[in-house]
Amino acid sequence: MTTPLIVGIGGTTRPGSSSELAVRTALAAAERRGARTEHFGGGFLASLPHYAPENPERTPAQRRLVAAVRAADGLVIGSPGYHGGVSGLVKNALDLLEDLRGDERVYFDGRAVGLVVTAAGWQACGTTLSALRDTVHALRGWPTPLGVTLNSAQARLFDATGECLDASAATQLDLLGEQVHGFAVRQGRPAAAEAVRAA
Repeated sequence: MTTPLIVGIGGTTRPGSSSELAVRTALAAAERRGARTEHFGGGFLASLPHYAPENPERTPAQRRLVAAVRAADGLVIGSPGYHGGVSGLVKNALDLLEDLRGDERVYFDGRAVGLVVTAAGWQACGTTLSALRDTVHALRGWPTPLGVTLNSAQARLFDATGECLDASAATQLDLLGEQVHGFAVRQGRPAAAEAVRAA
């Protein structure tokens, strides 16, 4: 595999939120290493209807998200820490991925998932990151060794153009993108080698 697809999910209803920009920054790091990326930000997530397991009908936006995750070689998921937990927008999107339960590669199976949390305090950062990791485990994904937590109460994290202003945060987000990309490439090599031998 030379160009893995890394899908980002995360943001809030506020355009340019720190959680959305953090996901974009991590995706950009994966792109610099050769990945293709697709990001589903807060505006997109807000357009999704509430997940209703008894209703099999799907909107075009729901189908687009499910299709992108189905094709993904890795993911980056970001959430604000709302009252110590994952935001409703992000959790609703993750609940929708129950549609992947019947796939040969079920849910996030065999894929690395980088996690980013922004919150106005370290306690909410930690509890939300733990909750996200639990959800990724339930979806059979591999959380990356590094999970990034950003305390928005301590410093301004991004400028008006989306550039990360905090050197430590920028370094962590770069490493997160590197870990997701690197895992995707390594996981894809055996399959690529098998395809070459079969040709």
